[in-house]
Amino acid sequence: MTELEKMINGDLYDPTDEELKKLRLNAHHICAEYNKLFEDSDEIVRYELLEELLPNADEDIFIQGPFYCDYGFNIYVGKNFYANFNLTILDVCPVKIGENVMFGPNVSIMTPVHPMEFKLRNQIKEYAKPIVIGDNCWLAANVTVIGGVKIGSGCVIGAGSVVTRDIPNNYFAAGNPCKLIREIKN
Repeated sequence: MTELEKMINGDLYDPTDEELKKLRLNAHHICAEYNKLFEDSDEIVRYELLEELLPNADEDIFIQGPFYCDYGFNIYVGKNFYANFNLTILDVCPVKIGENVMFGPNVSIMTPVHPMEFKLRNQIKEYAKPIVIGDNCWLAANVTVIGGVKIGSGCVIGAGSVVTRDIPNNYFAAGNPCKLIREIKN
């Protein structure tokens, strides 16, 4: 099994693998180009760069730069997605974002997990856990979502929250660590 396959499957893998380094560097170059452009004068070029970077995203999305990701191809985004400034997605494992989702500024989606055992960390080994964000969610400013978390549809995550556990459908949750505050009645 290749290091790329191990990485995507959530198995322990070597992030210094040459193929992975090339894929990351390519994504970082595209992000840098995207982040140089203005949404009013460079709309077509921005769209083309996002299409190249995020081949598994709907075409009806808007990401305000700057935007950073590790690979891009592990990010799946539904239609009518909006992200404000400074979105970071470390997409070592798949990140699935539903339709009609909004992110405030400085949202971080973090799939990588580093081993607790220092011997494995010192060998530069890591693994990742996928993240799923349902339809009709709003993640407010400075939210961080940790690998392995599923946020149900219709959720609102309060500003500054660190989401370390699953959030069921239609809940307002906030805090560090993020806790259920109340159910949202639609």
